[in-house]
This record gives sequence, C-alpha cells and structure tokens, in this order.
Amino acid sequence: MKVVVDMNKCQDHGQCVFASPDVFSMDDEGRLLYVSDPDESLRDEVEEAADVCPLQAIRIEA
Repeated sequence: MKVVVDMNKCQDHGQCVFASPDVFSMDDEGRLLYVSDPDESLRDEVEEAADVCPLQAIRIEA
C-alpha cells in the first residue's frame, strides 16, 4: 500500500492524525507528516483517514 497526500490541497486540518495516528502526524510547526508506505495491517485506518480528510487530499494506491 502506498499513501499519497496532495500537499497542494492539504491545509493541515489534522483529521487524518486522529483517524490514523500510526501513519499521520503533525510536526512542531503544525505541518502534516506521514508514512508513505505503511504496513498493510493499517489499511482500514488509512482508508478512514482518507475519508475524513475535508479536502480529499489523501489517496491510497495498491
């Protein structure tokens, strides 16, 4: 599984961090950080993170 975040769309709302804290986090300046190749066992929470993103900036590829 590969996670792609369109950083041009992302406005650092952080909803993904609540949905999938093992994959998404915020740095000290409030900017989004994420693991681009998380373990497959995290797919459900990554899908939830993509669903709750207000700007639909998160995409999951095979």
